[in-house]
Amino acid sequence: MEDKPVVLFATPFLHHPPTGGPVLRIENSIIALSEISHLHIYSRIPLNEIGGEAGLSFYRKYCNGFYFASRVSLNRYVRFVKRCINFLAKRIIKRPVFKINWKTIEDFRYLLKVADNIKADVIWLGYGNISYPLLKYIKTHSNYKVVLDTDSVWSRFVLRGLPYARNKEEYERIEKEGREKEEEEKWGTTLADITAAVSEIDAEYYRMLAMHPQQVHVFSNVIDTIMYQHKPLPPANFKKPCIYLAGTFWRGSPMEEAARWVITEVLPLVRRQIPKMHLYIVGRGSDEILSDIDGPCISITGELHSVLPYLCNADVSLVPLKFESGTRFKILEAGACERPVVSTTLGAEGIPITNEKDILIADEPEMFAAAIVRLIKDPSFSSEMAKNLKRLVHDNYTVASLAVEGRRILEYLLQ
Repeated sequence: MEDKPVVLFATPFLHHPPTGGPVLRIENSIIALSEISHLHIYSRIPLNEIGGEAGLSFYRKYCNGFYFASRVSLNRYVRFVKRCINFLAKRIIKRPVFKINWKTIEDFRYLLKVADNIKADVIWLGYGNISYPLLKYIKTHSNYKVVLDTDSVWSRFVLRGLPYARNKEEYERIEKEGREKEEEEKWGTTLADITAAVSEIDAEYYRMLAMHPQQVHVFSNVIDTIMYQHKPLPPANFKKPCIYLAGTFWRGSPMEEAARWVITEVLPLVRRQIPKMHLYIVGRGSDEILSDIDGPCISITGELHSVLPYLCNADVSLVPLKFESGTRFKILEAGACERPVVSTTLGAEGIPITNEKDILIADEPEMFAAAIVRLIKDPSFSSEMAKNLKRLVHDNYTVASLAVEGRRILEYLLQ
């Protein structure tokens, strides 16, 4: 591209500082795209929900223009978006994900008006997993090229929860929601000019749905490694040796299942060999969802302004996920902080790690506990593995590498 293209980046979820993996993906996507395009941001949520004036000031550094959704439909639309996110993330809303009404259509029209005014070359839909109705509207009411940017395979995320359903009703609901999402992914992948996937594993799934393989490109989850250069002091009364588990929790979430598995099946085995081992569990909702957990060897913090004081000073970071989709920021952040990681096979999905080189993989409680003990008792091996993981992250998962992937997508679209 001799001249940078004009990109309108539309997102239903935005906040600075980021409040979780999907929001971190949105923010890093904006930073990367700002380097390779004349970027404009269309926020489908109001000022107070993106972090106020401080959040707006941050994002304006990376764009030529910042626009909010039509004021006429904004308040109702914000509630609408929240319901969609809750449906997919918490699996608790028993109704169709998208209920299109005239207020929503007005917002879609306003987005296209912005695209016309800035003479956009491409509309880039962040958080594409819940943007299929908007995609359909754009493609049936304009000729804009559209990138549908996914953060996972949502149908896979939902259906992988089937073995963990607590009763028949929940099983049937999960299956119904997963199959409906599969249908949406089928028509959405054929309709979008590009579906962006976070890894080759996700890309393979979308390619099976696409009309041709070139419709699917990888646009990875990455981190801004500069943010992890300085090691903060540990929190007050920080206990060592310790293991660290972080994520976003809700009832029946992958993180609840993972944490309870570690607490009941893994930690007792570890403490047989390392009696003073302490487990730190951090993240939004952890204190509420695990409120029944009590014991001197476990600390549950809830949501923190920054997890780095815990992560950077932990002996081992854990990724014990049993069901999920996408790629784990947990592993990337641990690598950037040069912390060794023990993960399940699924927890490390999509990242080209090598067991025993830059990560330890274990799926059964005994092997998972043994991996933790090995890292604690063999500091030289632990240090070497952490350094290898850090090198992997710095070589493949930075904002600069994401900009390269983004440039390939735009070049393909506009060649």
